Amino acid sequence: MTGEGEGRSGLRSVLGGPVLTLWAKHDRDSEGWLPLWQHLEDSAAAAGLLWDRWLPVSVRRLIGAALPGGEADGRRLAVWLAGVHDIGKATPAFACQVEQLADRMRAQGLEMRSQGAMGSDRRLAPHGLAGQVLLGEWLEERHGWVPKRVGQFTVVVGGHHGVPPEHGQITALDSRQHLLRTPGASRALWRQVQGELLDACAETFGVRDRLDHWRTVELPQPVQVLLTALVIVSDWIASNPDLFPYYPQDIPRSSTERAEVAWRGLDLPPAWSAAEPLEDAQGLFSSRFGLPPGAKVRPVQEAAVELARSMDEPGLMVVEAPMGEGKTEAALAVAEIFAARSGAGGVFFALPTMATGNAMFPRLLEWLKRLPAQERTRHSVLLAHSKAALNEDFADLMRGTHRLSAVDVDAAPVRPWRPSDSSRAAPADLVAHAWLRGRKKAMLASFVAGTVDQLLFAGLKSKHLALRHLAIAGKVVVIDEAHAYDAYMSVYLDRVLSWLGAYRVPVVVLSATLPAGRRRELVEAYAGVGGQGAATGAEFDVVAQAGEYPLLTAVAPRGLPVMRRPAASGRGAPVRLERLDDGGEVLAERLAKELDGGGCALVVRNTVKRVLETARVLRARFGDESVTVAHSCFIDVDRAAKDAALLRRFGPPGKATDRPTGPHIVVASQVAEQSLDVDFDVLVTDLCPVDLLLQRMGRLHRHQRGEEQSDRPPRLREARCLVTGVDWDADVPAPVRGSVAVYGAHALLRSAAALLSHLDAGENRPVRLPEDISPLVQSAYADGPAGPDGWAEALSKAAAQHEKQRADQADRAATFRLGGVGRAGRPLFGWVAAGAGDADDTRAGRAQVRDSRESLEVVVVQRRADGVLTTVPWLAADRRGRQLGGLELPQDQVPGLLAARAAASSGLRLPIQFSYAEVMDQAITQLEELYVPAWQVKDSHWLAGQLILALDEDCQTRLAGFSLRYSKADGLEVTRA
Repeated sequence: MTGEGEGRSGLRSVLGGPVLTLWAKHDRDSEGWLPLWQHLEDSAAAAGLLWDRWLPVSVRRLIGAALPGGEADGRRLAVWLAGVHDIGKATPAFACQVEQLADRMRAQGLEMRSQGAMGSDRRLAPHGLAGQVLLGEWLEERHGWVPKRVGQFTVVVGGHHGVPPEHGQITALDSRQHLLRTPGASRALWRQVQGELLDACAETFGVRDRLDHWRTVELPQPVQVLLTALVIVSDWIASNPDLFPYYPQDIPRSSTERAEVAWRGLDLPPAWSAAEPLEDAQGLFSSRFGLPPGAKVRPVQEAAVELARSMDEPGLMVVEAPMGEGKTEAALAVAEIFAARSGAGGVFFALPTMATGNAMFPRLLEWLKRLPAQERTRHSVLLAHSKAALNEDFADLMRGTHRLSAVDVDAAPVRPWRPSDSSRAAPADLVAHAWLRGRKKAMLASFVAGTVDQLLFAGLKSKHLALRHLAIAGKVVVIDEAHAYDAYMSVYLDRVLSWLGAYRVPVVVLSATLPAGRRRELVEAYAGVGGQGAATGAEFDVVAQAGEYPLLTAVAPRGLPVMRRPAASGRGAPVRLERLDDGGEVLAERLAKELDGGGCALVVRNTVKRVLETARVLRARFGDESVTVAHSCFIDVDRAAKDAALLRRFGPPGKATDRPTGPHIVVASQVAEQSLDVDFDVLVTDLCPVDLLLQRMGRLHRHQRGEEQSDRPPRLREARCLVTGVDWDADVPAPVRGSVAVYGAHALLRSAAALLSHLDAGENRPVRLPEDISPLVQSAYADGPAGPDGWAEALSKAAAQHEKQRADQADRAATFRLGGVGRAGRPLFGWVAAGAGDADDTRAGRAQVRDSRESLEVVVVQRRADGVLTTVPWLAADRRGRQLGGLELPQDQVPGLLAARAAASSGLRLPIQFSYAEVMDQAITQLEELYVPAWQVKDSHWLAGQLILALDEDCQTRLAGFSLRYSKADGLEVTRA
């Protein structure tokens, strides 16, 4: 074999003899290969280019701050670690794997046993761990480092395949030196070539004279994580033969030229470089969000901007303000200021559900398009959830992006990028970049909207966790609907916040209804209370004691909290609360009275079963055309259409184009609580936790319709909320069983107690929004007694059960939760030990960070009488006018792209009945009977591996002892067979 690059500069110019026969890559199909020195040089070059042209300023600053030479040292260290990351391949345990390449080494005196003869011991010397050991020996023997300082650097090499080694693995390899160097006459030669290569890397990558300066450094654990992640990304890029060709292909003679050609092929958009906006709050909001003429920025928004600008260092800001106050816009404005001041290179907007993520994504794109021209270079953008490819806005970006062969094994390969593709850039240079679509790399995009799971995964011990940390360490993180996360999720969120504080990542937390105790937990987690050099918990008492509303709370990493108390916008209105007995006929009679003169009512039920039962009764009274159903058990495309229709009919004045003129009732589950800007004349709701009830009330008289609501029906111009789903005549209010199953008796009884003064007819005191929001929430979540004396026993029993459940949630969440930030200098050995393996956005992955049973997801199709499978018939045409309903899905071949994507858009998460182990196993067995081998190929990525639920021509089927019926109007209805 030839082609070792004679005449090159770099490593090749200082190496000779047996070291040149060490190999790093081999393609069994083409017999192409890559010398180890070349791969190390390629990886180092990739690291240097990533540092110079892609890595956010904030990450470079954090790494540089840990080293005596600042960012210049940071770059040298990153390049050097990438340049030595595969030194463990200079061992017999690795080299023996390809016999012809091993023979070439043997011919130069590097003896080794065959792979078979080496036996199972080879598994004890993976090349990452072997490289960690070799680099540690070299630092100690050649440069006099003390052992306790070595691990914090070498762990980057040991962990570059996603899992830092554990102490037991290191010990096991120490006792098997034959895996690192063949015993006997060639042992000295192995040691010589290993040392020669490490010496050459130190010289070539510019660290030989810096190693003495780094001997006493204590690298913070966050810096170790970021360096590990940077080496992983560099290795993945350098391992792509489309970018860095294997020998004996024609390779540019200059290593610099080779790297530049690869970088042009990769074509990664740079990190965002934000400039701090100079306008006042009014000007900033007008330019970024297009305020209508004469509209004024709201007090909360103005205060958030001023607080962001006044902080000594960007940190955590908690924004508590009423629904409809423009918290999203405030968060983006603060993110722009924080990014400019911190050097963050992007924004991650974390939301509670896929639906809210989909709703946020176009708003994020619109904001990006309104950034100043100098900031609107090419940006990588991502919608981060498992069904993002079905989102039309994201699909448009994907259709317009550059294409490139994927690097890691998790992403399907696509055709190589060609220069002519540059003409296909997405509008405003927003790019869903192909290389950033693999599930392990996707979050590295600069601007991301997605589910909060993606953030919580950063607190879950899992493989390649360092990449998730790099992804969030370089961004401003916005966490929306913070009240929506239960105790289980909060265990992960608090741990992630502690790491974000250590990375000095700016964070904005948004909530309309946040309990004071939870506010304190969030602030303390970020500030590192209890950690080395952090403030004490007592200094945060003010955070839990503040009762004002709206409220802004801010804290810098390791800092003390500051608070602002802006005025409300004055947009609120009193809402009269009233008890309503439970029962469908009672509800129908009351709504007939309320809607006698027309109007739009929202009825919110706590379970899908109650939604459908209620809808049947109301349709019998008002007619099918006057009742709309919305809940979570619709196929994806129908759910999206429901949300769009709700906005079109019940959205803000000027945007809603089809508001009903006659009576209309929407019966919905909890999907009506979050991120839908809809406005109703009257609200009926099942009793629920008070913060969620207030969220539901935020859909009541949300917008002004005429002077003093004169455009609403006369009897509905006063906002009224009827609370039902409870036996109000019992000695202690008794919520219906389904509500207790969802929320627990404790939260429901505390909610009822907090609302008593507003429900009692004698006092008849309305809920004043926003003034009463915080008092109600703090009362419901306080630790003291609540309600009348006669409720005490029931509340005490419910509280005991609640505390037991919370403790159980916390214990279960802690099983795979990442540890806290360790002291500086402590290596990351065992960082993700006993972890969850790979964590990703699948039903199993989400179940790890949410307190939910693993759910079953299916693709819904229809089976005609002749046995042919088709997409469900009611699917509307796509944006290009192509019909999607009723398309045939052949079982003897891969369906066409249009039909396959249309079928995939009909995904459905089965309800909780199918989440119990025995029922789930039975359901999976039955679903797997419809197994189509032709669909299980790489060209069928829309349908491969999917469970297919086939409905008959009446849209019905049976599954695991249940009867299933689906309709476009009502979604999925499940009954016992």
